[in-house]
Amino acid sequence: MLPHASGVQLHVTSLPDGRLGDSARAFVDWLAAAGQSVWQVLPVSVPDEHHSPYKSPSAFAASPALLEHPDAPVSDADLEAFRERESYWTGSWESFGGDLADQVRFDREWGALRDYARERGVRLMGDVPVYVAPDGADERAWPGYFRDDAVAGVPPDAYTAEGQLWGNPLYDWDAVAADDYRWWVERLRRTFALFDLVRLDHFRGFVAYWAVPAGDATAKGGAWEPGPGRALFDAATAALGELPVLAEDLGDIDQPVHDLRDDLGYPGMAVLQFAFDPEDEDEPGTHDPVNQLKHQVVYTGTHDNDTVCGWWADAEPARRALAKAALAEAGVTADPDVEPSWAMIELALAARCDLAMMQAQDVLGLGSEARMNAPGTEGGWAWRMEPGALTPALAARLRALTEAAGRL
Repeated sequence: MLPHASGVQLHVTSLPDGRLGDSARAFVDWLAAAGQSVWQVLPVSVPDEHHSPYKSPSAFAASPALLEHPDAPVSDADLEAFRERESYWTGSWESFGGDLADQVRFDREWGALRDYARERGVRLMGDVPVYVAPDGADERAWPGYFRDDAVAGVPPDAYTAEGQLWGNPLYDWDAVAADDYRWWVERLRRTFALFDLVRLDHFRGFVAYWAVPAGDATAKGGAWEPGPGRALFDAATAALGELPVLAEDLGDIDQPVHDLRDDLGYPGMAVLQFAFDPEDEDEPGTHDPVNQLKHQVVYTGTHDNDTVCGWWADAEPARRALAKAALAEAGVTADPDVEPSWAMIELALAARCDLAMMQAQDVLGLGSEARMNAPGTEGGWAWRMEPGALTPALAARLRALTEAAGRL
């Protein structure tokens, strides 16, 4: 993980153009001007019918909707070279009806963007969803790796009282292990060919996952079942070398999840919106600034949270009071009652964590209308930034705070 740096999360579909191209390069330029070292995106995979990139019909194929030049020529030689290089999965995508020429185009455009970012001191952080879509290219090509008696979800948590019934197929981990975790190794190989750093979604699912009986109407009737644990990551590390992974360790987390994360040496996450709980006042939780770790990534919020301004507007007085105490302790200059998002940006930058991340919506000071996703509900994923919204003045303000925090 980068030593004492910071960055901004903004999905490609939230760029003014909603795709790669001029606005993507302009965002990189803005990040560099603002002193930011990381651009984090959501999965670049093909989204589902609700536009969610976390339920993709392929764990390997990128979304052609992200292309700047969807009609760029692709030669037969280009196709054959790509098939040879990506031989593990291209057959599954073509059999599913996917256009391999689009994947060649994406590799070209993404590689050019990554080079453009690297030249300006910006690294790209990707996101690996733990699951794939039902009846997608992966389940059809490798049916033995997936179960048919239960589906994925999570138990009741801070997001929803009935849990979340995701409906994705679950892995038959014994079958995957019998093949030395080849499918997962190849998935990670493809991922690290595209990104410098990766957030591994739902990390707790590798320790134990919530299995919901097929046909259940909610996730409440599920049960925890054991995941693959360390063996998967040992296999991937043996094949690919050290993995620059951030473990998404949010939700219903127990000690075995912390133990695996720490044993592997992966940083976890702290989310400021999950701190400042009046019920935890005597024993602050892991998200609270007093308990944050150096080897950790702190966020103002994630794509599953409301914006900071929306969160602050709904926060009860006791929560606000705890947040204001933490802001004062950290010497934050922004008034949370006037600019709550900038107050939390300052607090994240002041954290001891190696990496501090903020949502673009929080830099812009937007309210709940700019929320990207509300877990447990269909829809969302549609927010798009207005052209020119990220101004030079905002870049200068963020750069000054970043420099003051020693994160340039």
